Parts: sequence; C-alpha cells; structure tokens
Amino acid sequence: MVTLPACIAAALVALIPLASAPLPATPVLVPVAHSALLSVDGAVAAQTLWLRVHRAQDRQPVKGAELAVTIDGQSVPGTVRPDGTWTAALPELPAASPGKIEIVVAHDGVREVLEGQIPRTGTPPAAAADSAAARGGGAGLVATLMHKQASWWILNVLIVVIGVIAVSRRMS
Repeated sequence: MVTLPACIAAALVALIPLASAPLPATPVLVPVAHSALLSVDGAVAAQTLWLRVHRAQDRQPVKGAELAVTIDGQSVPGTVRPDGTWTAALPELPAASPGKIEIVVAHDGVREVLEGQIPRTGTPPAAAADSAAARGGGAGLVATLMHKQASWWILNVLIVVIGVIAVSRRMS
C-alpha cells in the first residue's frame, strides 16, 4: 500500500525537472523611440518584435497602455505579455526596407505617436546592453529571479513534506 507522504514525495520529485527547465527569455532590449513622457525599448528575435513601453522619468512600465504598431506603413497586431512587454510578428519586409517603425501609445488619456527604426538583429551595441543591465531591464535578471523563486518554492514544499513524514512516523 502506498502512503500519502510517499505519493507527495514522488510528485515533488517529478516536478523538479520542470522547475529547472530554462524559461523563455526576453531578448536584450535597446532604445527604439522616446518622447517627453515615454520611452520604448525593443528587440527583434525569431521574426518577432519585442517592445517595452515605460515612463521616461522613472522608467516604470505604463499600466493599461494600448499600442498600435506600424512597420514601413504596414499595421502589425501586437499582444501584451504578463511581464509587461509587447510582442508582434514581423511581416515579410524587403531587404532594402528602411525599417521605420511608428508606435502609437494611448495611455492616461494621452495619445502619443513615437517614431524610430526597427532594432536590428544580432548583438546590440555594448553601451545599450550595459545600460539595459544597469537599470535592471536585462531579460537574464527576470529569468534568474523567476528560476530562483521556483527553486525556493520547491525547497519549501520539500521541507514541509519531510516534516509531515517525520510527524506521521512518530504518531504511528
């Protein structure tokens, strides 16, 4: 007969590989466009445009903002992710395309039109990567923190299970 603590322990052992699996990381975002109120950082990875909109003054994400993205005159639908970044599938663009991007941000009763260039694929300039890491905007930091949080959660559950097993053995 299988006891409840043994079942819990087996389930936790099965979950350990899930907690150690790498999380999909947001690419390193570089400045794309800015205004007096907002700044937009972006990157291109796997034919996907990643954007993060934040306030220029305190670099806090803009809550409840609505984005409309246009690339070289083509409207591109975007979706918001749980971490506050926006993603949009890049349309097929000719090689000679200028890569102009227009981002319309509706926030706090204001509608702003920001213009810039699509961030080019490859390694970002060192200064942009350093500034992203310095302000805590690097994707590696978020993934590392989430991974550590999952590891601590599993450790806490394992401690509770060990305690339950110890108490159950003393009572029997």
